[in-house]
Amino acid sequence: MSIRRNAAAAAIGIAALLTAPLLTTTGAAAQTKAFDLTPDQAGRVHAETVDAAVAAVSPDFNFVKDGVFTVGVSVGDPPLNTYASDAKTVVGTDADLASLVAEALGRKVEFVPVAWADWPLGLVSGRFDAVISNVTVTEERKERFDFSSYRQDVLGAYVALNSPIQSIKEPKDIAGLKVIVGAGTNQEKIVVEWDRQNVAAGLKPAEFLYFDDNGASQLALTSGRADVEINPNSRLAYAAAVGGKTRPVGIINGGWPLTAEIAITTRKGSGLADALTLAINALIANGKYRAALERWNLGAEAIEQSRTNPPGLPKV
Repeated sequence: MSIRRNAAAAAIGIAALLTAPLLTTTGAAAQTKAFDLTPDQAGRVHAETVDAAVAAVSPDFNFVKDGVFTVGVSVGDPPLNTYASDAKTVVGTDADLASLVAEALGRKVEFVPVAWADWPLGLVSGRFDAVISNVTVTEERKERFDFSSYRQDVLGAYVALNSPIQSIKEPKDIAGLKVIVGAGTNQEKIVVEWDRQNVAAGLKPAEFLYFDDNGASQLALTSGRADVEINPNSRLAYAAAVGGKTRPVGIINGGWPLTAEIAITTRKGSGLADALTLAINALIANGKYRAALERWNLGAEAIEQSRTNPPGLPKV
């Protein structure tokens, strides 16, 4: 799911986002707080230097800038990476993680915005030290890059706030439902396979609905034209927070039936990946990591341990 970037989310107005409610639900109850998209990011979590991580950086690795951790990011997909109200400061979950890792390495963070399709060339050519932009670990990518995992690659199942649906976690749960899913995506592949299994078992088939933009899919869901949307959890969690009209009913790994992870991406054999893995694990241990995810309503995507070059999704 993270191979494609959906820029439509960037169309949400900055002014509205500054006061957007962060929605958490228990049944039909909701509590809200505001997102912070101001450029100063007063609420951003900070970390102390992790000596073990600093020491683990290969002496052969040359950072782009002295005292700086330079990170390539694809901007325009909140809550992962987007622009603050000044239209130039990068904020979001991945930006927070990059800031934490930089501090763990005893460095400042600097972002280099890059189109999603261009990050591999930018990384190999040395424009930045690493990419932190929702990159899924795959076996094919591991042939060219090293990875330090930092988040689960997960899909979210979201319904209208007043929907009777309470749980979607396995194939039978979508039987007979109208399901919104992205065309030509990994999530479509998963739900189509679920539907195939259901029909083979004598259950009602699902009906799949496709929309060109996120606003249309949200309207279909909240108006009752669709029963559930199954798409990248980060985007749906953000939409639920901003609109306050939907709620989560399930988390599905993006590699189903396998497990997929999101990772910081570095040049193959550059000698930086192990240091980044150590930094992330220190942040997990001291609670800074989870606090950064919770700040953007993505606690459900947390991992228990970072790994260097974990098993990736198989080659197609």
